[in-house]
Amino acid sequence: MPPQFEPLPRAVRLLLLARVVNQLGAFSLPFLTALICADHGASLTTAGLVTAAFGCATIPSRLAGGRLADRIGRRTTIVLGLCGCAVAQLAIAASTSLGWTVAAAVLLGLAFELYEPPSQALIGESVPERQRVRAFSLFSAALAAGGMGAGLLASLLGRWDLRWLFVTDAATCLACALLIRLALPCDRPAPLGTDRAGAAVRPLRDRALLTVLATGTAYALINQQTVMTLPLALTRQGLPAADAGLLFTATAATTVLAQPLIRLRWTGRLTTPAALALAHLLLAAGLTGYALARTLPALVASAVVWSLGDLLVMGRVYALVTDLAPPGASGRYLAVFGTSWGVAATLAPVLGTQLLARAGTTALWSTMAALCVLLAALHLRVTPESPALRDVPQAAGSPAPGAVQAGGGRS
Repeated sequence: MPPQFEPLPRAVRLLLLARVVNQLGAFSLPFLTALICADHGASLTTAGLVTAAFGCATIPSRLAGGRLADRIGRRTTIVLGLCGCAVAQLAIAASTSLGWTVAAAVLLGLAFELYEPPSQALIGESVPERQRVRAFSLFSAALAAGGMGAGLLASLLGRWDLRWLFVTDAATCLACALLIRLALPCDRPAPLGTDRAGAAVRPLRDRALLTVLATGTAYALINQQTVMTLPLALTRQGLPAADAGLLFTATAATTVLAQPLIRLRWTGRLTTPAALALAHLLLAAGLTGYALARTLPALVASAVVWSLGDLLVMGRVYALVTDLAPPGASGRYLAVFGTSWGVAATLAPVLGTQLLARAGTTALWSTMAALCVLLAALHLRVTPESPALRDVPQAAGSPAPGAVQAGGGRS
């Protein structure tokens, strides 16, 4: 049976379903800065620093998630992280002062990434190499499917009261945790990984991983601008911040509807460096549209182009990181790579708010577009090829129907 038609393990399918439920409420974070400004009268700079504090807290959270997954098991770590996120989201919604909001935002950061390394490791270790791109693409498809409903909820609830976005997010986190706890079997902690010589695995000494981490951090910085800064950028253009929910929905819908594009023969023949370079050129085109657009329909069209670039990124890059890891070490490799999102979440709100305050929306999106072009060139020169994609090129280019990448999800 061709790899694209082989059924995925039951544990992976249940995890995909749980993430759809979780993602239905996952668009509260982009409105954190807007909530701080609107409800607490904070300046753009203060709001950016608070969001940066959240991002900084996600870095140890991601590393702890990889370590806990190896020590107490995948399922337990996922449930712990989701419950922690729910508590922090409810604290943000109930906060009556800026100080309490800052404390709750930091707590959210400390819990936010706990469940990502065990989720990704569970996927990477449950399927053979020839199915990894497909499996990670389906994981992103689950985020996109939930994201379409989340964007609409954000648009509706955000017009009423931004606090309800955090309440809804907390509810979906608890529902996802319950589903994981009841449906997934209890797993034993993975053994500590060693390389082929028997030495303990140290991901930070792997040059190939560090190369992917560097370019991945730059990509995550750009991605976070389109998530965290977008609502503020819309308000500076005279549009409601809640319209960001419509743009998020357009992005998620495009990644679902554009799935046939990644099954084209020429797409499957692309190497990982070439596919990532093409993706970043599409990202640059979408961001250029953001810089020039002044109406909601034009912004939606730009979001569509942006999402086509996102479509090519995540399935490839997470399969690459999993393939680079020695046996038993994928959780820690994915955790180290995932710190790129924490670094980006720390820097993005500071950079974005400063660019908005000092130069405006056009400068913000133009700068991000230029960075995408630079990354496209770098991928062709420094990005390693995935061993799985090199050895099984047809499998790499043949994801299953419905396998997509969700732009701006919880990664």
